Amino acid sequence: MKYFSIYVPNLQTNDALPTPEKQATMQKFVGEALARGEFVSGGGFLPLAQTGTVVRRTNGTSHVIDGPYVESKELVGGFAILNYDSRQAAIEGAKRFLEVAGDGECITYQIDEGSH
Repeated sequence: MKYFSIYVPNLQTNDALPTPEKQATMQKFVGEALARGEFVSGGGFLPLAQTGTVVRRTNGTSHVIDGPYVESKELVGGFAILNYDSRQAAIEGAKRFLEVAGDGECITYQIDEGSH
C-alpha cells in the first residue's frame, strides 16, 4: 500500500535550514528506507516565506499571495510517497522519520491506488 506523508516542522524548535550534518543524517535515513523498499519519492521544501506562492480561490476569484506568511503557524516542510504493508507500519515509519527530522508532525494518508 502506498502512503502520502507530509512533514510539518515545529517552528518553535525546528525552524532553521538543516545543517550539513542533519542533511547527511537525512540522506542516510532515506537511503536506508530506499533499501527496505519503503521510500518511493519525496523531498524537503525551501522556506515558504522565501520561495513559496499561495494561490487561493474564494467566491470564484483566484488570488496569488507571495510570502512572507507571518500569519502561518504551520508550514509544510517536506513530503514523501511511501510504501508500507499496513497502517501500523506507516505509523512506525513516521516515528523513525521524526527521530531524524526533529520536532514536528507527520500527517500520513493512504493513497487510493484504484482511482487514476
